[in-house]
Parts: sequence; C-alpha cells; structure tokens
Amino acid sequence: MNPPAYTSNFWAKAHPYGQRGPERIHLLEHHLADVGACLERLLMQPNIRRRMARAGRRDDLDDATAARLAVFAALHDIGKVNIGFQTRIWTDGDLPAGRRHPPRAGHIADLTPVLGWKDWRTAEWFLPNLGFDRIEFWDNDGGETACGLFVAALSHHGQPLQLDNPNKSAMPCAWQPYGDLNPPQYVARIGELLRQWFPAAFASDAPPLPAAPAFQHHFLGLCNLADWIGSNEEWFSFADTPDDGYIVRAREQAEYAIRKVGLDIGAQRVAFAAGGGVPDFAALFGLGSPNAIQRAAAQDTPLDAPVAIIESETGSGKTEAALWRFTRMYAAGLVDGLYFALPTRAAAAQICGRVERFVANLFPAGPRPNVVLAVPGYDAAGGLPDYAAGYDSSHDGHYDRGRPWAAERPKKFLAAQIAVGTVDQAMLGALKVRNAHLRSSGLARNLLVVDEVHASDVYMGVVLQRLLAAHTGAGGYALLMSATLGSAARERWLRRGDGGDDSIIPPLADAVAVDYPAVSAAAGGGDYGIRAAGENGQAKTVGISATPEMGDFEAVARRALVAARAGAKVLVVRNTVGYAVNTQQRVEDLAGSSIPTLLHHGRFAAGDRRLLDRQVEALLGKDTRAEDGVIVVGTQTLEQSLDIDADLLITDLCPVDVLLQRIGRLHRHRRDDRPAGYDKPACVVLTPSAGDLARLLQRTANANGLGEHGGVYVDLRILEATRRLIDEYSQWRIPEMNRELVERATHPAALDAITQEMGEGWPEHAIRVKGERIADVMAGGNAVIRFDKSFFADNRVVVFPGNEESIRTRLGDERVEIAFDPAPASPLGGPAVARLALPLRWLGGADIPEEPIAVAEGDGGFEFSIDRRRFRYDRRGLRRA
Repeated sequence: MNPPAYTSNFWAKAHPYGQRGPERIHLLEHHLADVGACLERLLMQPNIRRRMARAGRRDDLDDATAARLAVFAALHDIGKVNIGFQTRIWTDGDLPAGRRHPPRAGHIADLTPVLGWKDWRTAEWFLPNLGFDRIEFWDNDGGETACGLFVAALSHHGQPLQLDNPNKSAMPCAWQPYGDLNPPQYVARIGELLRQWFPAAFASDAPPLPAAPAFQHHFLGLCNLADWIGSNEEWFSFADTPDDGYIVRAREQAEYAIRKVGLDIGAQRVAFAAGGGVPDFAALFGLGSPNAIQRAAAQDTPLDAPVAIIESETGSGKTEAALWRFTRMYAAGLVDGLYFALPTRAAAAQICGRVERFVANLFPAGPRPNVVLAVPGYDAAGGLPDYAAGYDSSHDGHYDRGRPWAAERPKKFLAAQIAVGTVDQAMLGALKVRNAHLRSSGLARNLLVVDEVHASDVYMGVVLQRLLAAHTGAGGYALLMSATLGSAARERWLRRGDGGDDSIIPPLADAVAVDYPAVSAAAGGGDYGIRAAGENGQAKTVGISATPEMGDFEAVARRALVAARAGAKVLVVRNTVGYAVNTQQRVEDLAGSSIPTLLHHGRFAAGDRRLLDRQVEALLGKDTRAEDGVIVVGTQTLEQSLDIDADLLITDLCPVDVLLQRIGRLHRHRRDDRPAGYDKPACVVLTPSAGDLARLLQRTANANGLGEHGGVYVDLRILEATRRLIDEYSQWRIPEMNRELVERATHPAALDAITQEMGEGWPEHAIRVKGERIADVMAGGNAVIRFDKSFFADNRVVVFPGNEESIRTRLGDERVEIAFDPAPASPLGGPAVARLALPLRWLGGADIPEEPIAVAEGDGGFEFSIDRRRFRYDRRGLRRA
C-alpha cells in the first residue's frame, strides 16, 4: 500500500479540513500558483489595475510591477512549509519509526522568528533559498518596500502580521527535514517555480516598486481577495501530484473564477456599449426629465472629481441624482460599480429595491450585475437567512450557488459590483478590524455613495474621512449627500479631511450666502468649487411654532388626536424611546380604538422592525395612505430614508439640521386629498417647560435626550440657536431658507455668540462640548488604519489591537444580543423572536449571558430575567420591567 501523498509532499489544503488522515489534499505549490494567478488576473481588470497604480502614486501599473505583486501573493502561504503545520494532519501511523508528533504550528505568526532572525539557523537559508536576495533589490529603499509587501502578503488572513511577536519563540526543528519532507529543498523549489511562473518580475530593467505605504495596504486587500477566490475548491480542484506546468491550469481557472465572482466585467461592458450605452433619464427612472439637482450632479459637475457633495432638500430626488451620476461614470469607464451607503439597516433595505429596478433598466440585455443587500441577516421581505448561514467559516472554499459570491459573507460585501448597505459596512474598510483591507480594496473600483452624511457624529466623521482618504488616494470616487450640511462639515469633507481647527471655515455671512441647493466638488490642490443647482419643484412653506409641552404627554396626545379626528395623518417624533412609549400610551388611553395608532422605534426585534417599517409606509406612504386620520409615534427611526408623508408634524426640539430632516417627512409629496385645515404644512416643536434651556445644564431626569445629561443632542448651543430661529421665523421657506437656518445654528461664530449671550454656565458647557469632540476625534484616530505607514518599517504602528471588540463604527450606547430558546412568538405577529439587542448599561455590570435564556410568555408579550433584572418585550418594544 502506498503511503498517503501528504507524508511525502507539502500540502496547503486538505479535506476534510483539520482532520487527520484526510481524504484528499491540494499541494502547497499548486495553491501558491492558484493565488498568484488570481492576483495576476485581478490586475488585468482595468479599474482594479488603475487603483493599484494610484495607491502607489503612479498613473499606470507596468507589467513587471504587476508580476512582482503576483510573486508576493504566491508567497502568502510559504509559512506552511513548517513541519509543525504539515504534520498536523498526520495520523500516528504516518510518523517515522520512533518519532513523536512535532509541536502543532500555524503558518503565519510562526514564521516571525525566522523573519526576525530569532531563529538564525533557519533564517540563514530560508530567504536565500526563496530567492529573496534578488527580490529585496526590487525597490529603491534597501529592501524596505519589498519586505513590506512580503509582510502584507503574509497578513492575508486580514490582520497585519506583528513581526515582533513575543508569543512566538524560535523552534528550529519546525524547519528541519522530517521523514520525506525537506523544507530547505522545498523552499528552493518554490523560489525556482516563482521565476518560471512570473519571469517579468525578475527582469533586471524593471522599475522599482512604489514606495508609498498605501501601495502595501491596497495590495494586502487584493491579496486577501485573491486568496479567498483561489481557495475555492469548486474552481480550483485539489491536485496532489507535483506538476511543473500547473501554472497553465491555475491561470485558466483564475480567469474563469474572476469572471464568475463578478470582478471581470469585460463582457458586461461590451454588451452595454452594443446596447446603445447610457439610457436616457426617463428610461432609467420613469420620472420624465431630470430636475435641477439631478442635472447639476450628473451633467454639470465633472465626473472625474474625486469627491462630490449633493446638498438638496429632502424629497428632491438625490437618490436618482446619485444613480444618474453613477450611470455616466460607469459609461465613461471611471468606475465598475456602486456601493450605496445608508445610515440605517431599514433605509438600506428600502433603497435596495429601488436600486434593483434601476439596474434592471440600466442593463436590459446581456450580463447584468447582481444587487447585494449588504446588511448581515437582514432582508426587506424577511425571507432570506443570514448570508453567513451554512458557511463553513474554517474553510474559505465554500461557495453557495444560490446567491452572489460577494453576498456569502459580510466581509465580501464590498467586493460586489452593486451593493446597498449601511454606512457601517463601508466604515469597516478603515477601522482596525480583520479583513478591513479586503473591504477597502474591493470598494476602490466602485463609486461610494454616502447618503445623509450629516447624520455622522464626530467619531464616525473621523472614520469616514480616513476611508475617503484611502479610497480617493487609490483613485476611487465618492459622492456624499445631505439635505442639511453646514459649511464647517463641508470644509471637513472636501478640503481638510482631518477634523482640524475651524480657521478655514468662511465667515458666517459668507456661509449663509452660499447657494442652495448645490453640488460641491473637489477641484484639486485642496480646493473645491460649488455649483448652484436651482429650484427642484419641491418648494414649500412650513408654518412652525414652539410650545413648552415636551414633558406633557397628555397635551401632546390631545394635539395629535385633534388633527387625526379631522382626518390628518399625524407624525409625532420624540427624541427618546421612553418619551415615545409614554406618548403612545396617552394617545391610546384618550383615543381608545377610534383612531389607528402605531409606535415605531429602535428597540424592536429585527423581524418586528421590518414589519413596522412596512406598516408605517402603508399608513403614511406616497401611494398607500390610510383613508382616515392616523397617528404614528416614534423616534429618530422615522426621520431617515423612510418615504413617508404626514399632514402634521409634532416633534421634540432638536438641532436644526435634524429638524429639517424631520420636516422632510411633512407634505413630502404633492397631493390634493389632505383634510381641511391641514392642506398647508405645519410643524409644532415641543420645548422644555422653562423659558430657555439653561436648566438642562444641570442633571435632570426629564432631559429627553437634550444636553450633556440627555445624551442624544449634547450641544445646547445648537438647540438654543434652533429655538431662537423658530421664534424668529413663523414661516420656514424650504429650500430657500435651508442654508441660513443650518448656518445660523451650527456655524462656530453663531455658537460662540450664543455662549456669550447666555452667560453663566454656558462657557463651561461649550468647553466640555469641545472637549468631548476632541476626545471623539482622538478615539477615531486611534481606531483607524494608518494607511500612510509601512507593514515593515512601521510594523508596530500598523498592527491591530488584540481585542477587536473595542473597535466600533459608532460610539455611544453599546448593545449586546440576547438569544432565546425556545424563540417566543412575536407580540406584533412577526417572526418568532430568536434574539434581542439589549442596551449594555441595562445590565448594570451583570455578566452577559453566553447561552440562550428562557422566557415567560403571557399578557401580549414575554418577560425574561438576567441576574435578577427583569425585562419585558411586547407591542411597545423592549423595556425594563
């Protein structure tokens, strides 16, 4: 009986994975060829190649440099030559007579003692046998760039390799001959195969490798991607017999695989051109001619501007403007695809359907890209399982033919040609979390659209700025959209990008005079231009007034009921869940069953939240509205992206940009069926009972999200400025006044004036707010990847923290997921509630349950306990019992 192939050959893949005495193996040299060929094929795609070149500050990538990158990619698994790794699948019967199993080893960190010369006996032959004595002269900086790219390749599991690894000691026996395996000879064989596979890489007249550290970071992402594709057994079947000509097969399969996953879109572009190219606006959207903001975004603003910002009122068609701009950029060959980033999961699910219809119209014939909903476990129809379901996380070779490859796992989302998801998924491409480089490099070829960018807090802004810097630094393009962006924010996005001082912000009078609606675009050299868009046909005059009833739930309920009984569709937006629940309770107490009511906030299970989204749109939608009066009560979940149209808005005081966003849900569409007395838009703003906001400088139980102790809208200066604007103007003309309103409540000069006028306690509050901002900027700076640092020369700076749980896309109220077994019935009629997100602070320091917990069902919901703390979930959502 012949001995198994894995005892005399170095293997890379085995099936079953991790099992001793596996059924079959894939040789290491073949897998290295697979991944090298995949990287080579990726760099044959025009926009991927251009992005790689731009990351290295070059206009083009020459063939020799592309071949050298393929060499580094092929070296990604060279650490598997380690005997401790090779023998991990050996049975006891496979061991040489009288020998024990060598210590079990990995193939990445275990190589660091060799690279750092802690294992000098191995280091003396390892790199020379590999041919590194030639590779290290591929740059102009003494081998630092070449070493950085090698370390990047070794980091292909998605986390930068820590060269100075105190947990790994030198084990010379791991690299010495064992049985029929001879590591020194095999490493020399790999070195020779590399010269045969990629001869252009070893040309003596090739230009030096780009020294920019961003080049190394971008390469890591592509190497990670190449390894995931090259590890797919469906495309790269196992071969356990050495074959010097295997590279031919590897290249053939790489070409097929890159096309299969949607990264090679050559055939799609040919069919698109043959079909006549760009369809007209009406054919794409069925909306007639583009309006002013849509023309300004897609036709009047240079398509090759790295960053553009659309500022226009809510409901003016910014989504279509973004898609129209993408269409023209795709036709020009500037981008391959699109990632549409929304502030919430519900918004992403809603927009996904619109993008699917758009893609169907854009590609009526020929290859059509899939549209991926890039929200883990979330589907608007509630019919799909989590994208990761059924995936063997220990082996990247799995492929589910029932869904697009990029939709299999969240880490692949940004490799999709067309994806709609949350802004958090995009931000993960800039944070120090595993596979961040895979995300950012996959995103680079596509247009990044960030909707409602004003909703980003300081910390998120820092992360997004770092992502944009990396994205545009690699030649990528971004489009930001907002209804309420102030000059300070615009400067940060377009000119500074570093959260620095405010000295460059224009004076308040100049800021107010800037055109609106408008499109701004980076113009090079750190400057930008603003192009006025003109009227979009969405103008409205909103009657606005303030009333000191924020804490009077009965008064608010009676206001809403008067309007609803007159047939009005009433939207009540409260700043906190507690105030929303209390308002809903009083509405129900007063109305009984006479008026349909609905409660909507963020503390519902995912399935119930989807159900509520649909119910809100059925009651207040553009085309589907309740026949009679209705009251919808909710929180910030109602102000973003849901296409709802109210006759009357009752809202808590909030910053003016947020208030304008809420007003965007008021008389959103032109219609003739509004009830008498509510045919003109009106907004009632609920303020604290005191004459001003000074009492909120002190701790109060009734802050309702306002001020430092409220925790939602911290800056009382902005709130006071907003309150004054409501008192000053009883009629808000939108969009004519948008620029003035936003600047007068957010511009640094306006806030400084408020501080001085309000007197005692306010200067200290301003200092604390600015200090919190600085702290958030520092937190963001510590959480983001340093794309300007080398994997080799600056290794300690680029390594990620050991605990990724400390890195988040958003600061604030942390949540933990609690699982239930068995899953109780939904009190709203949705799917069974298998899990709930619980605010961590509610646990009061108690341990987070590691196992599913039981519930007690009854009385229209269920209750559960954690360390003697009781919680209830019913039709009003999750709350403390």
